[in-house]
Amino acid sequence: MASRSSSPGRVERLAAQRKALPDGPGVYLFRDRDGTVVYVGKARSIRKRVANHFSNPVTRGAVELVDVIDHIEFVLVASETEALLVENGFIKQYQPQFNIRLRDDKSYPYICVTLSEDYPRVYSTRERHRQGYRYFGPYSNAKRVRATLDLLGRLFQFRTCQGAEPGRRSGSPCLDYHIERCTAPCVGYVSRAEYRDAIGGVMAFLDGRYREIETTIEDRMKDAAAEQDYERAARERDRLQAVRSLLERQRVMGPSIGTLDAIAVTVDGDDANAQVFQVRDGSLVDRQSFYLTGVAGEAVGRGEEPDAVVAEVVDQFAMSYYAGAVIPPTVLVPDAVSQHDALATALSEIRGRKVEVVTPQRGDRRRILDMAMRNAELALGQERLKAERSREQRVEALNDLQSALGLERLPVRVECYDISHLMGNETVASMVVLEGGVPAKQHYRRFVIRDLEEGTPDDFRSMNEVLRRRMAQWTRQQEKGIDEPNKDESFAALPDLIVIDGGKGQLSAGVGALEGFVERGVAVISLAKRIEEVFLPGRSAPVILGHETPGLQMLQRARDEAHRFAITHHRGRRDKKLTGSVLDDLPGVGPARRKALLTHFGSPDAVLAASRDQLEATPGLPGKLAREIYAHLHRSVGS
Repeated sequence: MASRSSSPGRVERLAAQRKALPDGPGVYLFRDRDGTVVYVGKARSIRKRVANHFSNPVTRGAVELVDVIDHIEFVLVASETEALLVENGFIKQYQPQFNIRLRDDKSYPYICVTLSEDYPRVYSTRERHRQGYRYFGPYSNAKRVRATLDLLGRLFQFRTCQGAEPGRRSGSPCLDYHIERCTAPCVGYVSRAEYRDAIGGVMAFLDGRYREIETTIEDRMKDAAAEQDYERAARERDRLQAVRSLLERQRVMGPSIGTLDAIAVTVDGDDANAQVFQVRDGSLVDRQSFYLTGVAGEAVGRGEEPDAVVAEVVDQFAMSYYAGAVIPPTVLVPDAVSQHDALATALSEIRGRKVEVVTPQRGDRRRILDMAMRNAELALGQERLKAERSREQRVEALNDLQSALGLERLPVRVECYDISHLMGNETVASMVVLEGGVPAKQHYRRFVIRDLEEGTPDDFRSMNEVLRRRMAQWTRQQEKGIDEPNKDESFAALPDLIVIDGGKGQLSAGVGALEGFVERGVAVISLAKRIEEVFLPGRSAPVILGHETPGLQMLQRARDEAHRFAITHHRGRRDKKLTGSVLDDLPGVGPARRKALLTHFGSPDAVLAASRDQLEATPGLPGKLAREIYAHLHRSVGS
């Protein structure tokens, strides 16, 4: 990788770096002055592609990409396939601001199978980093994941209890066994081999191997009937009927179409929608819909040709999506993707077997691709209409608030504060921010109350302290320069409206701490929960807003979000305090091993109750340390 230049001027330094770029295929990275990667791209000619970025600037919000570039690095490669793989690796590593990415990609659910356990669990999760676990997804809809897990539970009867070991303290099977949703491995009603065979069926189902499942269940049904075990044969018959019913409902064409994914992409400005139609043995088993942002950056250097942009979006989406999803032997892509070899080779390397990337022109495969394209166009159009309607509603709510409360200016930035504690213990506060009616989560802040003794509940003093600290932070931030690296943009902003969760008492406590803000035209109100009364300083009677008015609904959303944010912080501190005395003082146990213990046993109480052998079996915990922990815990308990 190219080394960092030490030339004094940014413009001159970038010009020199651009001249030194090679005229060959590879991957390039743009870094800002802090060294953060803001964009990763690939090109047949790195020099020409980078030059186009500077002649056709791309804007993300109010920021232009070329304005934040401080340094250019590159990796020269031998082929387009290698460039695609290297680019995808860098994008996953750095999550650049200006690259294509799944909107809210951290929230997409997966189905996890805990293969490292003797009796694996199957559950929904939004993380996929544990070794020894198998992940299926991502899924674009959590409701669909729950429906899939419900079906799998009825078909394969896996356990739903928590922890690495099945069962509960009573030693008797739970309700799931009695309603035929679990085979009760906790009490030995099913062998480990039989249970893992059922888990194999779960993974075959999630892999889309439905014909294999159908054949296996049918064989088991016939074997049970031959052995005159008619009760087991009836259960297998019911499972077989459920699988066949599912396949018939999802049948879109003959089995000859085989197993494939159809990927369709529609682009509009900086946004795009990607549809993945999953066909397994001729049945359409699932449809995933993903919204993408950061598309405008891919138009640079391609003359903004729609097909070229779509082709790049397909490449990047496919590499991102198949990093966690099952890759079928065939992937259908739109007409805009004229070159298939690089993507096919890259996906084949990930899958470990050959993957065919094609654009069908006729027949059943063309029909499924056209269906995916129509859905992508409709989804993006509906998203645009939804966004426009949402924007209109926010504007209406802001105007409604300004009119109803007699505010001097439109409340573009609203800050809402709440206090949370348990009988005066672990008292904390939250500050949430709405900008233009939309939560600005990067501006949320949390506070720990300092001026109260533990066990002394006083919401008025707590609110006064928080708002005094908010006022002091604003004053402190104004003394800093615009470009200071440690400047807090949230505390530096001047709000238009401050909302306090509470009644007259909380409002009085808050206004007294915000004299500097009030002098600058900042409005301060409180929102009481009982009948949603709005109190204003200097007015004894509250303002009653209609429950259907958009202004009150916006205040309620801000108040509820502040309450959620505060109570989450409080619970975290309270739980840490409650568990700290048990696990924090263990010899040789830091944050990683403490987390491993809690993950393996499920709770601090379970760690206390564990035998020495059970502690020694904890993954990632050396045997000697496990014995020391056991001795320490039992010495502490007995003392």
